[in-house]
Amino acid sequence: MEDARHDAPQRTSTPEAAPDAPDAPTLLVKIFGRDRPGITAGLFDVLAGYGVDVVDIEQVVTRGRIVLCALVTAPPARGAEGELRSTVHGWAEAMKLQAEIISGIGDNRPRGEGRSHVTVLGRPLTAQSTAAIASLITGVGGNIDRIFRLAKYPVTAVEFAVSGAEPAALRSALAVEASARGVDIAVVPAGLQRRAQRLVVMDVDSTVIQDEVIELFAAHAGCEEQVAEVTAAAMRGELDFEQSLHARVALLAGLDASVVDKVRAEVRLTSGARTLVRTLKRLGYQVGVVSGGFTQVTDDLRERLGLDFAAANTLEVVDGRLTGRVVGPIVDRAGKARLLREFAAQAGVPLSQTVAIGDGANDLDMLNAAGLGVAFNAKPLVREAADTAVNVPFLDTVLYLLGITREEIEAADAVDDGPAA
Repeated sequence: MEDARHDAPQRTSTPEAAPDAPDAPTLLVKIFGRDRPGITAGLFDVLAGYGVDVVDIEQVVTRGRIVLCALVTAPPARGAEGELRSTVHGWAEAMKLQAEIISGIGDNRPRGEGRSHVTVLGRPLTAQSTAAIASLITGVGGNIDRIFRLAKYPVTAVEFAVSGAEPAALRSALAVEASARGVDIAVVPAGLQRRAQRLVVMDVDSTVIQDEVIELFAAHAGCEEQVAEVTAAAMRGELDFEQSLHARVALLAGLDASVVDKVRAEVRLTSGARTLVRTLKRLGYQVGVVSGGFTQVTDDLRERLGLDFAAANTLEVVDGRLTGRVVGPIVDRAGKARLLREFAAQAGVPLSQTVAIGDGANDLDMLNAAGLGVAFNAKPLVREAADTAVNVPFLDTVLYLLGITREEIEAADAVDDGPAA
């Protein structure tokens, strides 16, 4: 290698050899074997002795085995290609690696119009599911340009970089397969706006927390059954949200206001909620919650999690007791979407670059208004209407839909969640 470096031929500059010319000769150098430090540096040290330019590089390490591909221009000196091949093979043999060198013309073929990130979450992710997903991508004219793993726990998350198919067509084709295969699939258009989604707004009950706050209050008032009956009537369409809210809150009339502290202590964060918020905040996102529940709980969550925004209904308290009424504008389905827009305006974030997460019909307007609407362990109607769905009980898996890897999460010093303190 030393001789090759010292005797490297001088670069020639001819139109035929220009590295960016579509018909310029190139070499694909592929190295594979057991990974160890110094392989990448060693290969390019060898190639440097022949005056080649790097056109493309791809390196993957899986279970301690490396595959390193380097696409380089052909050596400019006449007859130097044979010597380069011999030197690379000799270096690889000395490193106990295998080498393959393929001559060709130009760079990779241009990618097709329409580029997307297809994120797949599986628990587990089976070979059958992966085969079906790849087949469907091909079926709508897409080409898989690259696949890489985002996480191996608590779910297996992989991302396909796809070109040649419109995101809407991909989403439609993959939605049915996701349900049939028991995996979650998100399709997000490629581009800078993916990382620029700097505002995430979440529902609270059964999303950020595991509980329904009205039921926690009802348990202290001894009216769980009555509240459940009103909730059931609302689900049957006999009451709208505002009517249902007023009817349930009326059952709390006379309850001592000290119950608020008890309810706050009983609230259980959803697994991954703290990790999600901490990671987003450290990556520069702004985070908020909107709830059809009560500010008596959301204000506490805002302080506990370090949220930027929080909005909900407010229980009226007079002389130390709940009156059975709420004060101020009602946060209902339309109200959640309105608040998303208000939060985005305050944060200086275009609505197209927001993310909304929720589980119920009351979240639909918000999910549809956001740039990316995520249904989290949601009712079938909500899953069908949202851009994508997550059906595992870990809220931080939403990070993978944003292209954030497990390594980035760990680098953000995320912590494990437990019951709310």
